[in-house]
Amino acid sequence: MAAFSATISDSSRFLSSTSLPKRKISAPSQCRSFSLSKPFPLSRSNIGSQLGGRKSLNIFVQASVSDISVEKSMDKVHLPKGDMWAVHKFGGTCVGTSQRIKNVADIIISDDSERKLVVVSAMSKVTDMMYDLINKAQSRDDSYISALDAVLEKHNSTALDLLEGDDLASFLSQLHHDVSNLKAMLRAIYIAGHVTESFSDFVVGHGELWSAQMLSYVVRKNGLDCKWMDTREILIVNPTSSNQVDPDFLESEKRLEKWFSQNPSEIIIATGFIASTPQNIPTTLKRDGSDFSAAIMGALFRARQVTIWTDVDGVYSADPRKVSEAVILTKLSYQEAWEMSYFGANVLHPRTIIPVMRYDIPIVIRNIFNLSAPGTTICRSASADVDGQNLDSPVKGFATIDNLALVNVEGTGMAGVPGTASAIFSAVKDVGANVIMISQASSEHSVCFAVPEKEVKAVADALQSRFRQALDAGRLSQVAVIPNCSILAAVGQKMASTPGVSATLFNALAKANINIRAIAQGCSEYNITVVLKREDCIRALRAVHSRFYLSRTTIAMGIIGPGLIGATLLDQLRDQAAVLKEEFNIDLRVMGITGSRTMLLSEVGLDLSRWRELLKQKGQVADLEKFTQHVHGNHFIPNTVLVDCTADSSVASCYHDWLRKGIHVITPNKKANSGPLDKYLKLRALQRQSYTHYFYEATVGAGLPIISTLRGLLETGDRILRIEGIFSGTLSYIFNNFTGTRTFSEVVAEAKVAGFTEPDPRDDLSGTDVARKVIILARESGLKLELSDIPVQTLVPEPLRATASAEEFMKQLPEFDKDLAKERQDAEESGEVLRYVGVVDAINQKGVVELRRYSKSHPFAQLSGSDNIIAFTTTRYKEQPLIVRGPGAGAQVTAGGIFSDILRLASYLGAPS
Repeated sequence: MAAFSATISDSSRFLSSTSLPKRKISAPSQCRSFSLSKPFPLSRSNIGSQLGGRKSLNIFVQASVSDISVEKSMDKVHLPKGDMWAVHKFGGTCVGTSQRIKNVADIIISDDSERKLVVVSAMSKVTDMMYDLINKAQSRDDSYISALDAVLEKHNSTALDLLEGDDLASFLSQLHHDVSNLKAMLRAIYIAGHVTESFSDFVVGHGELWSAQMLSYVVRKNGLDCKWMDTREILIVNPTSSNQVDPDFLESEKRLEKWFSQNPSEIIIATGFIASTPQNIPTTLKRDGSDFSAAIMGALFRARQVTIWTDVDGVYSADPRKVSEAVILTKLSYQEAWEMSYFGANVLHPRTIIPVMRYDIPIVIRNIFNLSAPGTTICRSASADVDGQNLDSPVKGFATIDNLALVNVEGTGMAGVPGTASAIFSAVKDVGANVIMISQASSEHSVCFAVPEKEVKAVADALQSRFRQALDAGRLSQVAVIPNCSILAAVGQKMASTPGVSATLFNALAKANINIRAIAQGCSEYNITVVLKREDCIRALRAVHSRFYLSRTTIAMGIIGPGLIGATLLDQLRDQAAVLKEEFNIDLRVMGITGSRTMLLSEVGLDLSRWRELLKQKGQVADLEKFTQHVHGNHFIPNTVLVDCTADSSVASCYHDWLRKGIHVITPNKKANSGPLDKYLKLRALQRQSYTHYFYEATVGAGLPIISTLRGLLETGDRILRIEGIFSGTLSYIFNNFTGTRTFSEVVAEAKVAGFTEPDPRDDLSGTDVARKVIILARESGLKLELSDIPVQTLVPEPLRATASAEEFMKQLPEFDKDLAKERQDAEESGEVLRYVGVVDAINQKGVVELRRYSKSHPFAQLSGSDNIIAFTTTRYKEQPLIVRGPGAGAQVTAGGIFSDILRLASYLGAPS
């Protein structure tokens, strides 16, 4: 099998190389220049140089090579190239078990291409096992022997499952021979206590040799013409200083022609990952080496396409572990794949694309475990996107890199000084750090760049040292490090020359309340890169993906106050959730519910069909701060809203802090907007300065569009002159029914029984609730009024205001019926009715709440039940006011008003309208 052999004798031990090709390949040692005709004695310095020089050994290396020069004339068999070749690459997971190797063979056999070149990795985990062997041997850990036995057993048992007869005997013979030689080599490493890279590469490459041989035997069992190729015979690469290798295509092509002339075949099973140097020293292709092998082979054969078989359905628009709505991209351009892979997307290593780009060979990413999935095609141009349909979105995908730090070099002395940037990055290069992104403003006042966090200390120290004189002199003001950063990159070939892409991206981030620390975009316009706080990264990724892909607008919700209104809202959300998801792409997830005593939290969203039951069973002690942190702390959902369904002023006092943290607020609670004027103004100023929304339609008129109507008038340039209305559903009901001979106390008692009043009717009759609504509308109209500035006519008789209980109040109320009865009688005699109204007089900058008389033809006299009615008198609607009328009280309509605000928020955050 191997024409090359090497002998290391230590106490009569003989070590020979394994599975090497029939050509001149030198041992990974100092033996490259020795004579091939006789044993070559390695001096102590020679072996010490290769194995580390830690132990003196009596070692000899003997080699015999069938030296057939590549330059000699070729046999008559010529290598055909072109579209008849299809290249397949199967990773370690694909050949991880005997059954999976059979599945791979089936795929190869079923491919109707005229000729096939198959690149295989080592079996799953084997490469790691081989590196572990080396680490244990050089650490002088005796368990390397048992670890090698485990490698042997893994391949031995796999071969027993796959092969039989002469094939099995031949493979097992080679396997045991290889393992025996590896054991001797590892023993030498163990004694020396050190190993060089070339020895390491030689050892770890055996996994690919074994998997390629087994697969070739399985394919041949089906009667097909198949040979296996040790790519160390073919692929010649030049190591670079950056732990990478550059293929020598010219030499590799010559050797491929030579190999094929001696091994003509329609199916070739080739080893991935491994290659040789120009000096014929075994080496590897480093990271993602098997993919690189397949791409190089595709270029050498001028193949029709290269198919990379893996365990995912293709390339996603974003990491599906972070964005559940990520979609498979059916096509990517080479440039897009290049950009996405650089920024951490699970695509390909950028260098994998280089060889195939030269010949416009498409790469197809397929899932070996889901053959029905078409996968992703990477080619010169990519017009189709998701599910074969063209998308308008210019952004194809998003990728992130975590664990970065931002280094900022700043100072006025940098401006216009040639060589500053060169000095900065020369210092960074000297410490071996990798610069991932660079950003500089045109003022030249500062340069910032991102490096891996583990390298930032060395970078900062190097810069401090290099620029010590400039820092001391003040030409540079600082070398600052901003830790805990992540990079988010948006990639798309159609981004080039498409206006508005950056605006859309930044708008989506702003609406998710995410701050951008640095920005970079190349002139190719294929990529926009932003640096963010690490804790914001996933939320940012979801926000921008949702915006560009019109995937579901997902909102994390916290419901505060599961009383009558809150409970009704939760039931409405439950009933409508499926429709919102399916028809409107809105995913509302209630992450928590809290009352004054108990709260219920969920990591993924509560089952709203059981929320009452769950609150009783799994509720914990209520803690509003903990509740807020939980709802807002879910990094997988970019948008958070807290819905306050209470009338609690202590909850309302939290709104400013919530908005400052980027939490949207929706509420029917009137306490914040009718509270102290200075706090109200700060709240509104904060809302206007940020992309955080504060909606409160239900504070006035429940579900009626009163606030939105008022805003619409003001925003379109109309001027409010007067707002007058019946704002209390309770008092509307009472005075609509306070007719004929009925007494006031009788109607109040009826309203209480019907559930129209608060538990204590004095809360309604005092007029304070109406006054709060008047203040809210007055402030919306631009008036700066305090609640105390509004005169309120209370309907609670003076003697009953201090009554201990609601029951006592109701018992004594009939004693005061005569006063209101007299007012009603006077009104009726004049053809009028009594109505309890609130008035905003914008001209005179004042407001009032009082009982007024209206003619029976007036719109306010036409009400029934508990309806509200509000009349807007403006410069446009001066002769005939604009009237909004409808149910203004009740849990269903109030909850509906809150729900409407929630959907308005979803629309603002990107949901289709």
